[in-house]
Parts: sequence; C-alpha cells; structure tokens
Amino acid sequence: MSAEKSSLHTRNLHRNPYDFDQLISCVPELKHYVFVNAYQTVTINFSIPKAVKLLNKALLLHFYHIKGWDIPDTNLCPPIPGRADYIHYIADLLAEQHNRIPTGNSVKGLDIGTGANLVYPLISHRSYGWTMLGSDINQDSLKNAQHILDQNPDLASVIQLKSQPDADHIFVNIIKSEDRLTFTMCNPPFHDSEESAMKGNIRKTKNLHQSKKVKPLLNFSGQQSELWCEGGELAFIKKMIHESALFSTQVLWFTCLVSKKDNLNKLTGLLKKVKAVEVKTIDMVQGQKISRILAWTFIPQKDRKSWFI
Repeated sequence: MSAEKSSLHTRNLHRNPYDFDQLISCVPELKHYVFVNAYQTVTINFSIPKAVKLLNKALLLHFYHIKGWDIPDTNLCPPIPGRADYIHYIADLLAEQHNRIPTGNSVKGLDIGTGANLVYPLISHRSYGWTMLGSDINQDSLKNAQHILDQNPDLASVIQLKSQPDADHIFVNIIKSEDRLTFTMCNPPFHDSEESAMKGNIRKTKNLHQSKKVKPLLNFSGQQSELWCEGGELAFIKKMIHESALFSTQVLWFTCLVSKKDNLNKLTGLLKKVKAVEVKTIDMVQGQKISRILAWTFIPQKDRKSWFI
C-alpha cells in the first residue's frame, strides 16, 4: 500500500490509495488491467487509455454515483483526482466571502470546454450540490456529455450543456445578459500546435514507460480543441481575460488553470489593464506536477456577499 497522497486537497476523496477490489466490483472489466508493480503496489498501466478510462468509470461510479460514464477513444481521458482538486480549491475561494463553503443549486458554475467527459460539472454537483453549465465547440463531445446525463436522470435539472458556435469566442454566446454566475472554470488547451501536442505526448509516454521504445500514438487521445490552439495556453487565457471584462458584473470569480508558470506575469499584467479588482494564484500539486489556478474578479469586496443570498 502506498502512502496517502498528501499533496491533494484535504477534502479530495482520492487522497488514499485506490482500493482496486472495490473499484473492480464497480467495473469488473478493470481487473484485466490491474497488476502488482516492482514496488509491490497494486496499480494499472497509466499509458494504456482503456485502463485509464475504466479506472475513471469506476471512480466516478464508486465515489460520485455517476452511472454509465464513457467517452470515445478519440477524446481526452482526464485524471479524476486532479479534476476534483480544482473544484475543491474553487470551493475554498467561494468560502472566503461566505465564511463557509456555499453549497446547493444557488451556486452556479460554468465549465468552459467541458468536453465529452463532463467531469468538472459531475464532480462539482456531486461534491457541493452546485448547478453547472458546460460549454464546448465540439458537437460530438456535447453529444457524448448529453449521453452521460441521460444515464443519470437526476442531473437533468442541475447540469446543462451549451454549444459555442464560434471558436473565436469563449464567454460570448454562452453567458446571456440575464445570467449571474458564481464562478467560471477552464482547463485550457496547453499546446500551440498539433506537432507540439504530439511531442509532449511522446515525452509523457516515455516517462510512463521509462523506456526508449515508445509507440508515438500510444495514449494520444484528445480532440484538437482539447489539446492545442493557435498561440497555446497563453493566447487562449489572454482571450479569456479580455472577454471576461465584458461580463464583469455577471460573474463573481473567473478562474482558469495555468500550466506554464512563465505565463503568470503576462496574465496578471493583463488583468491589471482590464481593471480586475482582485487577482489570486492558487497552487495545486499532484504528485510531481504543479499547476496553478488563476482567479480574478471585477466585483468589489463589499458587493460579493450578495452573490450568496
């Protein structure tokens, strides 16, 4: 048994080692991918997309009571513990104004680029009872996300999906004039080209295998919009910041993951230009990977409590 994953958020349900007997009882097919490694740890081979997908299916069923979760092989398979961490840190951010974590459907969140997996809205609602909206530009991804919702009828009134018809926009077309959102969240495309995404995947797969003999396409799942965009992460988040100013009175906190630490100075500089009244950087550590949540608001401190009435 490996030690508790203490780098994860204290409320993260995945801090303890996976109980594979429990998970296999949820998804029996998972047993074909479970083995004992050289360190005598029961695990799976994380470079095999099918294994990761089945693990996710079991985690979502066991911990969050999500039935029938599945995604096409062409879509990104997200690590559930890391996705849950982002949500718990948003909960902490909202608690600062509220003196406690606000729960229930009066808290409304928007997940930009929710993807076929719908993981952020699913975990958000199951963890805190929040109402969620998921947007995406990919119709096939939205179709799959809707299929997941169809398997879980109790979620129909609390998780909605919206298509972004214009790839040049992020909040425009999604946030309507009557909307009032507690937060937005986003895991933006990291790479600036397909070639860059492919190179990154080869590096990642080599690390997983600790071997030089690697099939380049192994574990290379993910639609173009999930993995890369022109200008990469920096360009995407800059666009997001510019657009956020258009909805400054309708959203309490805008948030976004930032993978490259070097991008933070440029982004915080831009946030000053668009007159954000408060900017926060929240560190998230998952194993050896460090990423950050950039959060900003245009709402003065004195007006924030009204969001929770």
